[in-house]
Amino acid sequence: MTMTGFLSADTDAKIEGRQIERWRAMSPAEKLRLVTELNAAVDTLALAGIRVRHPGASAREQFLRLACLKLGRYLAAQVYPEIQQLDAL
Repeated sequence: MTMTGFLSADTDAKIEGRQIERWRAMSPAEKLRLVTELNAAVDTLALAGIRVRHPGASAREQFLRLACLKLGRYLAAQVYPEIQQLDAL
């Protein structure tokens, strides 16, 4: 049974089916590499947004703001107490 048509409304079901088959054929190492690369891309985009919203932020502040986005402010502050010193995020 091939599951198609459930991931994206704008992708042809045949193409989507081929994508799912490719994911299933990937080794665990390939899947881990893909997820790692996608996470890095998301972090890059999030940091770009942080730089736009906070152009004067230091590298540390950017890191802390990214932690807030990824973990939520409460949990990020538990790990990085200095977050409490940042202005409203």
